[in-house]
Amino acid sequence: MIVDRQPRTRLGRFLAGLALVLGIAGTGLVAPAVIAPTHTDAAHASVISSCTVARCSAARTARTGWASLGWPLGSGWYKWPYGQYNYTGGTFQNREGELPSGASYNEYDVYSRAKGASRDAYRIVVNRSTKETWFTPDHYVTFYQL
Repeated sequence: MIVDRQPRTRLGRFLAGLALVLGIAGTGLVAPAVIAPTHTDAAHASVISSCTVARCSAARTARTGWASLGWPLGSGWYKWPYGQYNYTGGTFQNREGELPSGASYNEYDVYSRAKGASRDAYRIVVNRSTKETWFTPDHYVTFYQL
């Protein structure tokens, strides 16, 4: 088992580190997915021209929901169906330049929840003028075009 590769999530990094401290790395007691190879910083982000991962359907549903709200520009909580809320963080800066340059973007959460609940890593990023949309299941490490 390779342990020198960095896991994708904070929990994964924690578990991989714990495995090293406890000396159980390489014993099969740590799931391979926890230490799977990945890029952990946005400077190594990748953009994929289609979305075929498991949660793409949820991202498309979120895109429809946000479109029905007129793509709010300001950050904050927005009423979602079934008594839930969803959050938009407002402007996505595209600091790493992974998405096409010269455009303005906004980011929106994919999954609704109780108002005030913690955010997860699942976002859609939308070009303000063209409405071209990307799904990022790992908080801006990987972008899948919807």
